[in-house]
Amino acid sequence: MHPTVQSPAAPLAVAPRRVPRVFLALALGMSLALGNAMDAAARAAPESFADLAEQISPSVVNITTSAVVASPSQGGPMVPEGSPFEDFFRDFMNPEGPGGPNGPGEPRRSEALGSGFVISDDGYIVTNNHVIEGADEVEVEFFSGTRLKAEIVGTDPKTDIALLKVTSDAPLPFVQFGNSDDMRVGDWVMAMGNPLGQGFSVSAGIVSARGRALSGTYDDYIQTDAAINRGNSGGPLFNMDGQVIGVNTAILSPNGGSIGIGFSMASNVVSKVVDQLKQFGETRRGWLGVRIQDVTPDVAEAMGLAEAKGALITDVPDGPAKDAGMLAGDIITTFGGTDIKDVRALTRTVADSPVGAAVPVIVLRDGKETTLSVTLGRREDAEAEEAVPAAAEAPQTPKELELLGLTLAPVTADLAKTLGIPEDAEGLAVTKVDPLSEAYTKGLREGDVITEAGQQAVATLDDLQARVTEARDAGRKSLLLLVRRAGDPRFVALSIEETAPAEQ
Repeated sequence: MHPTVQSPAAPLAVAPRRVPRVFLALALGMSLALGNAMDAAARAAPESFADLAEQISPSVVNITTSAVVASPSQGGPMVPEGSPFEDFFRDFMNPEGPGGPNGPGEPRRSEALGSGFVISDDGYIVTNNHVIEGADEVEVEFFSGTRLKAEIVGTDPKTDIALLKVTSDAPLPFVQFGNSDDMRVGDWVMAMGNPLGQGFSVSAGIVSARGRALSGTYDDYIQTDAAINRGNSGGPLFNMDGQVIGVNTAILSPNGGSIGIGFSMASNVVSKVVDQLKQFGETRRGWLGVRIQDVTPDVAEAMGLAEAKGALITDVPDGPAKDAGMLAGDIITTFGGTDIKDVRALTRTVADSPVGAAVPVIVLRDGKETTLSVTLGRREDAEAEEAVPAAAEAPQTPKELELLGLTLAPVTADLAKTLGIPEDAEGLAVTKVDPLSEAYTKGLREGDVITEAGQQAVATLDDLQARVTEARDAGRKSLLLLVRRAGDPRFVALSIEETAPAEQ
């Protein structure tokens, strides 16, 4: 029922009277309460998910993959730990055990199951990479029962996304990506897929958390309590408008079944990957060419910063950043107009930027902001050329100086050979770490090389002692060290309060 409202132009039947303020207050309160109640009702649980399920079911598919494996105990798709397929692949592809009638080493064909969804009427389909990895044949089954062979257009193991393509005589029903950034904790969602090979199935729940990171560099998972089981991998997570806001990828479970902790890769990550796979058949992520770490509170204090945010550059090898004039010790605060909170934010922002694009970058250097222009390279090319350094051995050597919980000595040719570090290494070698010290707690170990202290190069023991004295005189509580291990640098802030060097 709608309340009857008298037209403001109609004459009043009685003379106007002053309305007591208490009644105005009550009326206003009732109005606000009614508004809040209506708003809450608009966001309440839907009466049924049936209309939504009926609308989107034709676009969701079951995926069957087939591969020849060397033996019942080997081969098959590799899946990330904790994914819905982890146990399923192991059990399904080796049901008879290594002593079964097929015997070890005897090739056989094995099948696995997953889910996916159509994103265009010409037959492009999204699923998880681990669903189709290692497959010789991929078949897609639609809600109508139609089966079509699918080709793999491209894959991205870093986000566990794959793009398939089928050819159909008629346009296919499809769904669109929604904006995963619009999803709030508590919003209703619906998952659809092929759990445990049982065929099309729907489950519903809410967004339990946002921005979850499991193990990957580009992770941005939506956590949901909608039931996700083995076989749901690659299937869509929908909002109430029927848009895909996530790709169901992994579960957290002690028994392999759903316990209400599922993870869906956010659509804003997936859609960018899919666009690149569709255009190039591979990903093309931006590459800055720096080694970075988070600005922790103690690092911020040691550098005299008001806030612990940004990405601290620890090393600048040859690459776009070096060409643009970036230096170790710079803190990236803004990249291409996007504020950078931490390393994860910078990594994702750079990756999403076009290869070859010139991007303005604001860095904090010596307490002042500097704007640089960086022309991005391609991460995949850089990773293909990058050599993996060998691990360094770190036997104990005679003491030279004990400071900050460390035993230190200048790097010499003999010491470098003993510690397994490069002969041309410059700085102070860590030959021992007090296991009860802050340095040990923060990860310093024998064989590390300190190349900077207080953002100044140190080559001698006197250099380090001078930096400690300068920091203490400046009222600092900690000293920022640049430490290299097997060539990889990182900054570590150590307390200098009540620190005194031992006799040499």
